[in-house]
Parts: sequence; C-alpha cells; structure tokens
Amino acid sequence: KWKVDHERSALCENFERREGWTHTDDDDWNVYWASVSTVHALFNPEKGKRLADDQFVCHFPNHYELTRKDLMVRNIKRYTKDLQRQRKSSCQCPTKRVGDYDKGMKCNCDCEWHCIDHADFEFIPNSYLLPADYSMFVEEFRRYPSFMWIMKPSNGAQGRGIFIVNKLEQIKKWMSSRSADKDSQGLNYVISRYIERPLLIGGRKFDLRIYVLVTSFRPLRMYLGDG
Repeated sequence: KWKVDHERSALCENFERREGWTHTDDDDWNVYWASVSTVHALFNPEKGKRLADDQFVCHFPNHYELTRKDLMVRNIKRYTKDLQRQRKSSCQCPTKRVGDYDKGMKCNCDCEWHCIDHADFEFIPNSYLLPADYSMFVEEFRRYPSFMWIMKPSNGAQGRGIFIVNKLEQIKKWMSSRSADKDSQGLNYVISRYIERPLLIGGRKFDLRIYVLVTSFRPLRMYLGDG
C-alpha cells in the first residue's frame, strides 16, 4: 500500500499504474512519499515510532545531521575523536608513547595506527562555527595569517551568503552587522580554510556531483548508477 501527503500527479499516476498497489490514508502503508516536515513529525523521538520491516519513506528522519553545514562539521569532529579513541585503545604496541597520536607517528606493531587528522581526514579543511567558535578561529587565524577563509550560512544553499575572508576586521564587521540585523541574529555560519589553488576548468571553479541512492545507514547500503 502507498500513501502520499501531497497530491502530486506524477507520484499518484506512477503508483496507480503499478499492479498490486493500493492507496491508503491509514497507518498500514508500505511506502509513504512524504515531505521533510512530515517525516520529522512522524518520527519525533517523543512519539517513539519506528518503521516496520516492510515500510519505507523517502527521507531519512535525521538527514539534516549531514546536510546542514554546522551539524556536518560537528559530526565529523565527533567521529574523528571517537575513531582516534578506538585506535588508541586497540593498539598494544609497547613502544607507543603518550602524545604520539598528535604527532602523526606510526606504530611498530601490526595495528598500523596513525594520526587521524593527518591521514584519514586530511582532505577536510579546518572549520569553525561562528559565532560560537570565534575565539578558537582567531587563534588559528593568527597562527596562519596568510591563509584565506570562506564563510557560508549553516543552512544556506545555491551559493547565497558566501564570502571570502582574509582579515579579522572582516569578521568583526560581519558580527557587528549581524547583531544590528534582527533577521540575521539567529543565523550561524561555518568558516573553513579556503583551498587556494583549486582545480579549474577554463579558469573557473566547478562542482562535480555524483547522485547516490542510499537505502540504509546502518548497515550502510548505497547504489550508484552506471550512467
């Protein structure tokens, strides 16, 4: 049985012409094509609702943990700390010394532990949340004053609200204008180290987008088309 929360002709017509499928407005659905807000409300932790083995929805209830820039930064940092902690506890090498993990040194035994920041996640630029991480960002900025940084709204899209920073005065000016604008007071930003020499095509930056169908995160299961 299928269910939708908005009557879109393309959805309804595709469901209706599939043999063996019937429409329902009750909770006995197998496929529920719902909006993001409906999925969030349906799987609110206070309700304690879970999908049955034969039920599917078109959105992961907590997908914003990866699609929001600020939450993605927090989750990546949390994951690196957890992974580093696991590798520390699993290594039994007698030559290991306290602090070696922060130096990028390699172990002499078969576990092949190494510094997480320099190996597994070296492609991820240093990132901070503003205004919450302003003090930590200032320390990093003063440590590398020649670096350029890029600021993006945490929940933005389509390139809106993005700008480049190479002076602390620009951040201070942004924070002052933010406090004066009531509509921007609750808007957080992510600031990341800018890639100074990116790969260009015809002198222009570009996006390479690969669309992947993810049907499960635990276990991770995804499908990538040949086309």
